Amino acid sequence: MRDSVSSQTDRPLPCIGRHTLPNRVILAPMAGVTDRPFRQLCRELGAGLVVSEMVTADSRLWHTRKSQQRLIHRGEPGPRSVQIAGGDPQMLAEAARLNAEAGAEIIDINMGCPAKKVCNKAAGSALLRDERLVAAILDAVVDAVDIPVTLKIRTGWCRETRNAVRVARLAENAGIAALAVHGRTREQRYTGEAEYDIIAAVKQQVSIPVFANGDITTPRRAAEVLVYTGADAVMIGRGAQGNPWLFREIEHYLRTGREHAPPNVEEIERTMQRHLRALHAHYGDYLGVRVARKHIGWYLAARDPSREHRARFNRLEQARAQFDFLHELFRGDAAAIGNGIHAA
Repeated sequence: MRDSVSSQTDRPLPCIGRHTLPNRVILAPMAGVTDRPFRQLCRELGAGLVVSEMVTADSRLWHTRKSQQRLIHRGEPGPRSVQIAGGDPQMLAEAARLNAEAGAEIIDINMGCPAKKVCNKAAGSALLRDERLVAAILDAVVDAVDIPVTLKIRTGWCRETRNAVRVARLAENAGIAALAVHGRTREQRYTGEAEYDIIAAVKQQVSIPVFANGDITTPRRAAEVLVYTGADAVMIGRGAQGNPWLFREIEHYLRTGREHAPPNVEEIERTMQRHLRALHAHYGDYLGVRVARKHIGWYLAARDPSREHRARFNRLEQARAQFDFLHELFRGDAAAIGNGIHAA
């Protein structure tokens, strides 16, 4: 594996327009996950680029609290990448312009989301069924802004209509600056194994940077995927939930060929407490409690196979109780919480 790691360090780092990424590890956009607190944490733990949750292209809906929180990205380190989702070329173009005015430095177009509520609106991965519309959207958004535009897709809508290579060519011809490919069809959602052969085929057909996404959960897998596909970077999604240290570990492995030490108990506690504080600061006490159940729950589930800690945490109704829970957990109060996290 050392040779494969050396092959990565010898290659130039990927560029998105004028932005040269500091490494080959990217946080994927995930609705309900890659909010501002999580993006900042992942960036500080080694992600070379982080992408926001998808924002609807319909600016008439931006007055909602959810959209307002997703639109906050001023003050974040650059390059700031904001993902937009929709099915109307002119609406997407306008959304790109407005986000650029609000501080976005990269616009990412969502053609990969498999969620029914997105696909039912002819957005996300549903767009892959209409290549003419894909081309119209790409042209409209690229023409609308003077910042780089990237695209995230899947391998196709279903097994019989895998068209990632054709869509990649459309993207390059339209002026898309980089392309992320999740190695599954929409029909697969998150089942089965990622199709790295198709990502490799895409990379062979275009000259723009290609980012490989899907089933990358360890540093060794990241290195293997980069070698196998020829991709310029890996994009990490679900593997980072409850494990933001994965970015640091992958970056270190790709650079040195050696495993990075996993976080110790003290670092896990500091990170979880800090993440919890950031969630409450961003969302407020009421919503913060509910969003924290998801984010902190991932940390707990990853280190407690019985899921007992997560179940208890999810029953808490007050911010103070959530902080007290973590304090007691890491103090090893077996009577109140249990000490399973120390055995992880």
